[in-house]
Amino acid sequence: MVSGAAHPTRRRVLLAGTAGLVAGAATASMAGAAHAATPAATRAAAVEPDIDSCATWGARPARGSINVLTNRPTRIIVHHTVSDNTNDFSRTQAHEHAHWVQDLHMDDNGWVDTGYHFLVSRGGWITEGRHESLRTLTAGSGLVLGAHTSGQNYNAIGIANEGAYHDGATPPAAQWEVLVTLCAYVCQQYGIAPTQLYGHMDFNSTQCPGIFHDMLPQLRSEVADALS
Repeated sequence: MVSGAAHPTRRRVLLAGTAGLVAGAATASMAGAAHAATPAATRAAAVEPDIDSCATWGARPARGSINVLTNRPTRIIVHHTVSDNTNDFSRTQAHEHAHWVQDLHMDDNGWVDTGYHFLVSRGGWITEGRHESLRTLTAGSGLVLGAHTSGQNYNAIGIANEGAYHDGATPPAAQWEVLVTLCAYVCQQYGIAPTQLYGHMDFNSTQCPGIFHDMLPQLRSEVADALS
């Protein structure tokens, strides 16, 4: 159900763009790729993905204090942002999308910051959402109190995918592959079982995350494979 791709494979470089890129174009686009660093030998199998921090994509300062809880999250909740299904798979677009989400959450919703912990662009770039989320993930301890799923913000990591996935739309291959990589790394860092991946609609009355909800069994399976 992923556009242009079969099952993703773990690679040191996760190409940003469609799976239809020919080998020559893929080589040429390495500088514009969403990539993952080789995991440390002392860690489990999950790849540590590159995540552009709030400072890297130029986030606005939070409007108030970021609340970092002492507990570890016990689940991951997948979302979509209902933004345009752009064919711009660049890092620049991923940063523009992160700004769009932050502006929406701070200016329209009146929240302190972006509600999600992380966002995955259609081109396979990951951006930090709420400030401090990357630091706590890297440490594998603590949970930034987000604003992504009513009733679950005290125990769940919220990951949002760029795009609108109703009416038969499917995620590009790069977005899906990087979502698997990010979820596997979050599971590793916090000791979350791959069975504990959910969609927003599992907890609230919403159509979010669209087709991603139907794909949750595949996501859980591929995350489990990435951790094996």
